[in-house]
Formats: sequence, C-alpha cells, structure tokens
Amino acid sequence: MMIYLKQMFGAKTMTNPRKKIILNEILFWKQNKLLPEHYCDFLAALYAEGADVEELEPVHHKQAILPSEKRRLLLVIAGICIAVITLLSIYFTIASLMIILTVVVGTAAMILLLTAFRMARKNDLLAPVFHLLAAILLFSMSIRIYTTYFNGNNIALFCLIAANCGVWLWSGLKMKLLYFTVSGVLGFLALISYYIINLL
Repeated sequence: MMIYLKQMFGAKTMTNPRKKIILNEILFWKQNKLLPEHYCDFLAALYAEGADVEELEPVHHKQAILPSEKRRLLLVIAGICIAVITLLSIYFTIASLMIILTVVVGTAAMILLLTAFRMARKNDLLAPVFHLLAAILLFSMSIRIYTTYFNGNNIALFCLIAANCGVWLWSGLKMKLLYFTVSGVLGFLALISYYIINLL
C-alpha cells in the first residue's frame, strides 16, 4: 500500500529535518485533536515513507511550528509592552525632557500605527496589539500636552480627546477593527453629551 502511494504521488525521500518538522506538526494535530487520530496515524505513516514512526528521530509536539510561533509572538508582545510602559513612566515623571520625550512618544506611536497597518494587510496577529499600543501612546501624549500647556482649558481638552476619537474611528474603519470603531463613536458621543449637558 505504501509503495503504491509513493509511486502514485511521486514521493521522494525527504531529508530528516523536513521529515521531522512534518511529523512534529502531525503529532501536534493529533495531541490537540485538530484532526481525527486515524487521519494523523495515516499521515504520519505516509510521511515516514513506510518506516515505523518510532524508528525515526524522536518528535515532540512542542517543536511544532504553531507552538513556536505562539512563543515568538508572546515574547515580541511582552517586549514591546515593557518598552511602552517604560517610555510612558519616564514621560510622565521627567518634566525637564518633556519636549524631547513628546517627540519620542509621538514618533513611537506613528511607527506602531504604520506597522499595524502593514501587518493588518498580511492578517498578522500582532496588528491589533501594535494598534492598541499606538492608541495608548497618542492618548498619553495628548494628556501630557494638556496638563503641561493647557491645564484648566476645557476647549483644549475637548479638542485633544476629539482628535484621539477621530484617530480611533478612522483607523478602526480602515483596518476593520470593531473595538476601535466602537471606541471612536462612543468617545464622540460622550464628548457631545458632555458639551450639551454643560450648555443646559
């Protein structure tokens, strides 16, 4: 049967690293019940090219591509979040470097936003994270500018929050992120309600 399948598909002997990657994936599917067990056994036998799977180099589900991609994503997200938190803590505590740090925070927010747009086109899982961090940086920058230069000026605060809501709404619609679109709309509604209540 296996000889017939090899002749039918024109299978060639795979190198050990490639074979090991494929068998790791099949083992991962089997252990996480992504495919029925008998399918996984059949695929493992097929890619083992007739040899017993046990006779090959040991395989482990943790070496599969999917878990390693998840680990990489988690490390990248954790590193970026720590960098953003550190930047914001410096930004709100060191008043003497306010202008320089505002430029740094604004630049970081723009880089994260542009990166999020590029990643969204490729359906990358990091796109929403980058988008969220960019929004946090922009909002923090707005608050810092308000407290430093316009403290007590309600019109300036209104304009800064409206600008943030506009960015959320625009980028939410552009990237088809429902939570940003909803946040932008709710922000605008809250601002309009606050303005109407103050007029009464």
